[in-house]
Amino acid sequence: MPCPTLLTLLILIISIPKTLSQQEYVALRQPDCEHTYTPTLGNICNSVNSCQSYLTFKSNSLYNTSTSISNLLNSSSSLVSQSNNISTLQIIPADTVITVPVTCSCSGNNKYYQHNSTYTLNIVGETYFSVANYTYQTLTSCQALIDQNTYPVRNLSVGLNLTIPLRCACPTKNQTDQGFKYLLTYLISRGETVSSIADIFSVDPQSILDANELSSDSPIYAFSPLSIPLKTEPPKNIIRAASPPESPPQTPPSGGGSSSSKKWVIVGVVVGVVVFLIVILAVFFLCFYKRRRPPPKLPPPAVQKLWDSHAKKVSSTTQSSSLSSEGIRYAVDSLTKYKFHDLQNATKFFGEENKIKGSVYRASLKGDDAAVKILKGDVSSEINILKRINHANIIRLSGFCVYKGNTYLVYEFAENNSLDDWLHSENSNSMCLSWFQRVQIGYDVADALNYLHNYANPPHVHKNLKSENILIDGKFRGKVSNFGLARVMENEDSEGFQLTRHVVGTQGYMAPEYIENGLITPKMDVFAFGVVILELLSGREVVGGDKNNGLLGDQLLSSTVNEVLEGENDREKLRGFMDPNLRGEYPLDLAYSMAEIAKRCVARDLNSRPNVSEVFMVLSKIQSSTLDWDPSSRSVSQVSDS
Repeated sequence: MPCPTLLTLLILIISIPKTLSQQEYVALRQPDCEHTYTPTLGNICNSVNSCQSYLTFKSNSLYNTSTSISNLLNSSSSLVSQSNNISTLQIIPADTVITVPVTCSCSGNNKYYQHNSTYTLNIVGETYFSVANYTYQTLTSCQALIDQNTYPVRNLSVGLNLTIPLRCACPTKNQTDQGFKYLLTYLISRGETVSSIADIFSVDPQSILDANELSSDSPIYAFSPLSIPLKTEPPKNIIRAASPPESPPQTPPSGGGSSSSKKWVIVGVVVGVVVFLIVILAVFFLCFYKRRRPPPKLPPPAVQKLWDSHAKKVSSTTQSSSLSSEGIRYAVDSLTKYKFHDLQNATKFFGEENKIKGSVYRASLKGDDAAVKILKGDVSSEINILKRINHANIIRLSGFCVYKGNTYLVYEFAENNSLDDWLHSENSNSMCLSWFQRVQIGYDVADALNYLHNYANPPHVHKNLKSENILIDGKFRGKVSNFGLARVMENEDSEGFQLTRHVVGTQGYMAPEYIENGLITPKMDVFAFGVVILELLSGREVVGGDKNNGLLGDQLLSSTVNEVLEGENDREKLRGFMDPNLRGEYPLDLAYSMAEIAKRCVARDLNSRPNVSEVFMVLSKIQSSTLDWDPSSRSVSQVSDS
């Protein structure tokens, strides 16, 4: 029986590497929720049933203490603190990579290693995809969630409790023989390589390649887990974000004073440090709760009360119709002051060939391109806002000129005009934005809004966000412009709400509460941004239906997303909703995630809309996945029908 024996030996030889190894690298197969691949379900069990393992997690605005992270990942808060040399109450800076000790096991009928946690859905519109890739940062996968939960894939509802199988592994016999005691699940950041990751943990790069069945020329991708074999516990500071190191206590020279003086020096240092920490914590929590306080639902009596308060303020304030010389001096003290004849020469006397749109002209000042905008009336509000804010994705104001009652504002020049020009102009078919460019522009705008709402001092609401006010520079990066209607948000009696009887805006972008009650909150920017995302996806006009299919009328784009994502065949309906100019060259799962966040942004109830920080986090993940997306990969893009 030589042949069967040879065949049996061959099968055993082939099966041995798979048994001794953990799993091949998951790469870009995690976003493809509709297909199950073996690597997406977990690391295959070997002879060890249970072991100590480690996960990594990046802190963010929702999970930024050892307690909140340990609760999310079902670990011990004290162990997380100990593993990262932090206190349980310490606020961890955003994007800090920390290690989380867990028990990794392979029990029951499950043939994959995992550490189980649970998660209760608390936001309308959450999916297996969003929970796996956003909440748990790809420490699990949508395929594993679908496999180990009984809930339907579509239309998950708030309140459901999900089992979360977190990806981990135990060393194989081969790894144990080489001295490896632990395996750590590492979340790759953009720009990292196997060699740079090996340097962090002081291990041989080849050991990482072997543990993930990679070759030296295999690519690795951001936001995908990599198994790292370790001979010792992981370092306590993997990538510690900006946090000044504590000064070590100084040892006094021998014989340099009595024990009593030493004792009081130590007591003084300890008291000083404690007082300093208390002050820092008090200031932080004051700012944190001031910004994070959720907006209450306003019943009609509360709205009326705010109206009464607002009316008193308006009646005691006179509005200026022109910009006084004293006001302009105060507002633009730090800006370049141009002479009118210099702007005339720079714009070729404001000639038609230099006109960009409306009253905006292209200028050449000292060899650099700029945009000059002519304004009438009081523009001190816009100038005061723009001189206070500084962000790469907000158009920069560099100078001004006042001449014969007009104000000429000089801005940085955006070479590629506005997003509206690219999506809705007559020649938009010939100048189509790619999927990469659309995601990047959406990410840039979310970044700018996140800055305005949460980091500008004081916070601002743009109030007039639309595709026409999103400019595109030479590198196809989005920049928010036109702050003529912007408001400073000050938390007074109205809990951060402001009211106006002068409702101004563009149909289709204005939030319902602003149209109906004149209510101004940061959520009105979120609504408008949701409409912009729908424009990026569909290429459609905000009002009037689908010009590409000849469907015209008064339907608002913000209402169409509900029809697309509700009911059966939502993926197919989304294909029909997408801009035909993309020619199917986009990853359907990422487009679906983008449509889902847009749907939440345009919710009629402002309390159902996410904060812009959450929207920004979602788009940052979509942008990172897009950078790793290969347009030729059908399994990831799902562009073509099988």
